[in-house]
Amino acid sequence: MSRSERLLDLIQILRRHRRPVSGRTLADEMGVSIRTLYRDIATLQGQGAPIEGEAGLGYVLKPGFMLPPLMFTDEEIEAIVLGSRWVAKQPDKRLGVAATDALAKIAAVLPDDLRDDLDATTLLVGPRSENPEAIDLGIVRQAIRDEHKLGFLYRDAGGAASKRLVWPFALAFFDKVRVMVAWCETRQDFRHFRTDRISGLTTTAIRYPRRRQAMLKEWRAGLDVPGQNGAKDASA
Repeated sequence: MSRSERLLDLIQILRRHRRPVSGRTLADEMGVSIRTLYRDIATLQGQGAPIEGEAGLGYVLKPGFMLPPLMFTDEEIEAIVLGSRWVAKQPDKRLGVAATDALAKIAAVLPDDLRDDLDATTLLVGPRSENPEAIDLGIVRQAIRDEHKLGFLYRDAGGAASKRLVWPFALAFFDKVRVMVAWCETRQDFRHFRTDRISGLTTTAIRYPRRRQAMLKEWRAGLDVPGQNGAKDASA
């Protein structure tokens, strides 16, 4: 267990006790020496944690203390690094740059030992997908955030083309393809659109009449209905 993780555990233990608890009890619960416990208490107090008490009297954490937002366990660090590295290798270039920048910002404010763990993680991501994107996925993500309609030309697996006007509400990233989930005005139903088959993408300033959260909830509910898949492939 890293020192930062141990300090986080100590905060959590103190949070469970409403009355002062002895240093010996805390040390036994954490599996550390009493000397290490006193040193950790002093470190947390020095970092601003409102821990009251002293050796021989016991310690208590004042109510209302919020944990520092950048205290991570080893597995949380691995998840952050792996996720950021995966996003950075996706065809959505703007999202990839954002992932790299976010990881750099997190690293800049981490304690030294956690920053070392972040730099040393050995979880790797495979090569970037070779499937080219014909559209800017950033435009799709913006339309989802704004709840605006999108127009485009779509070619199905057989090469047949059709014009679509849709209400996009989700974007799924798979290893080799990206899929936009949307309500299709042409088909009057939910549809899946592979983004590598989209061309002539046109943004609009028209808000669609439903909230994206409500459509996402309805689409997910369809995934749980026997015989339904939440949204059909756009070729249908």
